[in-house]
Amino acid sequence: MIPSLVSVTWLKEHLKDENLIILDASIKSVSNVQPEFAKFQIKEARFFDIKKTFSNPLSNLPNTLPNAKQFTIEAQKLGIHKNSLLVIYDNLGVYSSPRAWWMFKTMGHQQVAVLNGGLSAWKNAGFACETLPKQKRQYSLGNFEANLNHSLVKNQEEILANITTQKVVVIDARSKGRFDGVLKEPRKNMRSGHIPNSKNLPYKTLLKDGKFLSKEKLKTLFNNLNIKNKPLIFTCGSGITACILFLASQQILNNEKAIYDGSWADWGQNKLLPIEIS
Repeated sequence: MIPSLVSVTWLKEHLKDENLIILDASIKSVSNVQPEFAKFQIKEARFFDIKKTFSNPLSNLPNTLPNAKQFTIEAQKLGIHKNSLLVIYDNLGVYSSPRAWWMFKTMGHQQVAVLNGGLSAWKNAGFACETLPKQKRQYSLGNFEANLNHSLVKNQEEILANITTQKVVVIDARSKGRFDGVLKEPRKNMRSGHIPNSKNLPYKTLLKDGKFLSKEKLKTLFNNLNIKNKPLIFTCGSGITACILFLASQQILNNEKAIYDGSWADWGQNKLLPIEIS
């Protein structure tokens, strides 16, 4: 079984593995962030389009999980098979790649990993890259079949019920300013604050120079939240950076884990739902 997080050295050593497919899950436009190598990709990588191809086209929320049928069709178009060994990266170190990783896990594919440090770590190590292709590449259809694991994705109703029961710990990956409600949300008509009883763990605190902190440091950050053995639900602005927390926790915790797919884009726009401001 492939580990959920691999180094650039690991990937270099496995480039000739028969079933290996490298996926570029970079998001083309991220506010106030510029990738170090915007015009490059790892050689022969295939573009995994989170924003368009692998989001629910019927949702009014950004980045929400597509259904199993759509995911199957689009994954097959990328030439992905049931036995494919997937390594996913993005061009911001670790940012959107954990989202793609979580999606494959949620769709039942276990042989999938995130490249720690992403494109920058790979290129700075001197490993093979190429300029981004000008045209969309075509691949022979794969035989991948999605099998949605509902336990890994949660909705608004489940989050609302948990405010009373508190059976699950909800952890928010947004910045402290947004969580506390002192910073304005970037999306229009969006309230500021956080889900009542939720805890804050900004995703940036888990990373340094585009890579995850050591397991020991990650353990300290999560232990500070006093989560014990409770199930965890991760949330953020729109379901992207919550997956960074999910992947980090996967390295060190055995707690049950899930993503609130709509996240604050879903919760913050509904004026009937309760919020807290610190």
